[in-house]
Amino acid sequence: MLGISDFWAFVATVLVFLMLPGPGTFAILTSTAKGGKLGGYAALAGLMLGDWLLMLAALVGVAALLAAHPALFRSVQWLGVAYLVWVGLQLLRSTGTVNASLVPIEPGTYFRQGFLITLINPKAIVFYMAFFPLFVDPASYRGVATLATMGPTISVLTFAYCSLLIIAGSWMAQRLRKHRTIGRWLSRLAGVGLLGFGVRLATE
Repeated sequence: MLGISDFWAFVATVLVFLMLPGPGTFAILTSTAKGGKLGGYAALAGLMLGDWLLMLAALVGVAALLAAHPALFRSVQWLGVAYLVWVGLQLLRSTGTVNASLVPIEPGTYFRQGFLITLINPKAIVFYMAFFPLFVDPASYRGVATLATMGPTISVLTFAYCSLLIIAGSWMAQRLRKHRTIGRWLSRLAGVGLLGFGVRLATE
């Protein structure tokens, strides 16, 4: 589909990453608890803007590498598979401990702090750099059309999932903070899913 090797696997992998409790999740939950739905959506807007900057940087790199060095691009795809498997194994070993926030969330600055959380999160940077090459099919790659499908797909999924977090608000925040077992099992389930996606992509 438009140069994406497996669109539904792409969607499912994005959803798995979104469901992992992390700095972005807790930024939205904390902002919602302090500033209501407006605070939550302000933080979400900041997070999504940060995501787009990282996505654009990754997509430009993918396009340039694919055009100049197709063989090297295949190597990058294998590194993406290895990254997916590595993350899956780390999640299976998870203890449920979560770094709730990389910067403090203060009332009135939800957008700016959501934006900063994305940009200074090394895992987010590595994720985008490894993620896009993994799902690009060089044989059917369509340039801008392919890239313009992948980015907005992530944005739509992010907005939909994070809207559920904002609606759930403080209830979700309390459960995730007080019950580490929930976070641990969510991480393990996600780990199994990512390992499965990695094996599937490696054998295609």
